Amino acid sequence: MTEVGGIYHAIKLAAQLFGRPLESLTAAERRRVSHVAARLQEIETLILGTPEAASVLLPAASIDASLLAIRRRYADDDEFQAELGRLGLDVPSLRQAVACDLVVEAVLEEVAARSAPISDTDVEIYWHLNQHRFRQGETRLLRHLLVTINEDLAGSGRHDARARIDAIRTRLVSEPQRFAEQALKHSECPSAVRGGLLGSLPRGQLYPELDAVAFALAEGGLSEVIESELGYHLVRCDAIHKERRLTFADARQTIREHLESRQQACCQKAWIKALRRQAGAGSPVAHQR
Repeated sequence: MTEVGGIYHAIKLAAQLFGRPLESLTAAERRRVSHVAARLQEIETLILGTPEAASVLLPAASIDASLLAIRRRYADDDEFQAELGRLGLDVPSLRQAVACDLVVEAVLEEVAARSAPISDTDVEIYWHLNQHRFRQGETRLLRHLLVTINEDLAGSGRHDARARIDAIRTRLVSEPQRFAEQALKHSECPSAVRGGLLGSLPRGQLYPELDAVAFALAEGGLSEVIESELGYHLVRCDAIHKERRLTFADARQTIREHLESRQQACCQKAWIKALRRQAGAGSPVAHQR
């Protein structure tokens, strides 16, 4: 893929699909990214040739903000420039690719706005047909305390770290109300400033080692010491919020947003399909942004 736009789409897709820079992907991941990027580039070319695209007035500040977001993925300008060079890009060509992408987004938003509005009746019908889907899973109000292991730092080796967290746990068994204070004093987790409070979480949000323990605790329970790749942990369950079925009032806005998003995506797909027909292209591409 040699076109600047295609390379730019590949960079974006690598971050979106795999959370990694393009050059770090495996051969199979690169093939997938290259295939999708080529299809996106084809669609972009069609869209940029439309009257809708010609009428878009793109503020320079929008392009600058997008470029800055890309630049911030790199440690410094040297690393940024070196990466552009490896990909066959420079800042002006990247800027042009970003501008084209923003124009396409603006056009697709305009097309989406043409979709038929979702009525209250649409929302109510969806609710009655899909009530079984609207459940809020169990959540737990959790606190966390972390002591990291660093064999290169005096007093933070495995033995010392374990002794520190064992001592903390002994204090908390005797005085459970001191968890916030102990987290503030001793925890090396960012949550320390909030007294170790992680918030009300569903299953699957924590490291697997912590998640399994946290969701086995009784309300008010304190875990044993848990070891992970980060170090030693303690978890406290402040409250358990059981699974419940959402009411229509709870679900109404979510349903409306879901139906609107689906309606807009259908409108965009139909419009792109028509563009491809007009251009004499092959089979339609299902497009979703």
